[in-house]
Amino acid sequence: MSFLQPLNRTAKASGRIAHFTFLIIPFGPARAAPPKSGYTAYGQTHMNIVSIGEILWDVFPSSEERLGGAPFNFSANAVRLGHAVAFVSGVGSDARGEKVLEEMARLSTSSRYVRKVFDAPTGTVTVSFGKDGEPDYVLHRPAAYDFPVLDDADLKEIRELNPEWVYYGTLSEVSPVVHAVAEALLAAVPQARRFYDVNLRKGSDQDPRLLDSLLRRTTFAKLNESESARIANFFGLPPNPLEAFCEALRARYRLEGVCITLGADGCALSSDGKFVRCPGYRIRVQDAVGAGDAFAAALLHGMGSGWTLAEAGDFANRVGAVVASRAGAIPDWSVAECLELAL
Repeated sequence: MSFLQPLNRTAKASGRIAHFTFLIIPFGPARAAPPKSGYTAYGQTHMNIVSIGEILWDVFPSSEERLGGAPFNFSANAVRLGHAVAFVSGVGSDARGEKVLEEMARLSTSSRYVRKVFDAPTGTVTVSFGKDGEPDYVLHRPAAYDFPVLDDADLKEIRELNPEWVYYGTLSEVSPVVHAVAEALLAAVPQARRFYDVNLRKGSDQDPRLLDSLLRRTTFAKLNESESARIANFFGLPPNPLEAFCEALRARYRLEGVCITLGADGCALSSDGKFVRCPGYRIRVQDAVGAGDAFAAALLHGMGSGWTLAEAGDFANRVGAVVASRAGAIPDWSVAECLELAL
């Protein structure tokens, strides 16, 4: 069964011409075998999720290009976990854009709301690595993902899907167009909970006013340890201990929960007055690009499945570790091999 019905049209929005190209992909990949003891009802949860933001090519020092962008990486991994994702973005009318659509089809990820933009190129980012193996990014903008479009008919379709979650980050919402589209989307589905994956990038999204506005519309926030320090500095919150930071952030923005990723040390989660740390899994890192996005998809899966904080955090650590052990932001992986990891 297709997630959405096909529709073809050309439209003009905000002074830009966008040719709407849609590719309908069947949803519902095979469920994995039940996990080891400690998890409950794995694979019995199916959620409708809307994700908005960048899709781009990661350009590595070797000049190799791999498909990425945090919201898309999240989307592809959520689909792998059995959920239906409506992904909202844009690609250019160029060879890279055509290849994006081909790769989305290969990954069984719908391009129903990915617009083909004629006057901006498909996004790219130059990736380099520090001595610690952590990736650094140089973005090239404006890019097609800065100019998505959702018209009234699109919003009606999305409303009828009754999504449980909307996922977004910071990078794309620097674009006034993306920010406006995201606001319209959230207004159309007020019942949906909002997962904000902070993902700060150098020089592109450091405006405290933007971060404040995004946090004010958020249900659950995910960020890494360095981002938590920056946000603590921006808003006068206690940076340490992490439990105090999480509680202060939750109180300021009335969040249901907060997750802080700690690299090799795993993650910390805070929700409903509870604070837990989940240890990481020791693996040989091939590249960390996309590991945090896979972590986010797995964490949301765990929360949607009704798992405890510790169960959801542990599963997310496992998935993130396996992705970090492989090349590319969206490598092949299975739940079974994630569950075989040992501390």
